[in-house]
Amino acid sequence: MKGTKRADIKSGTRVLIVLKKDQRTGKLTEGIVKDVLTNTPNHHYGIKVRLRSGEIGRVKKIVSF
Repeated sequence: MKGTKRADIKSGTRVLIVLKKDQRTGKLTEGIVKDVLTNTPNHHYGIKVRLRSGEIGRVKKIVSF
């Protein structure tokens, strides 16, 4: 599932995100969502989240709820 709809992403969701530093390469980082940072219901680049590890990036894929 893509990570472009805010309603699909909640705290505790396991996701794959792209970090700002990895945008050129597209390298994905897996983690569990701590906070959802995007306020709009949809975002075409992916919803911005903070992982429990503290990393911030845009969701590219939802792994599990």
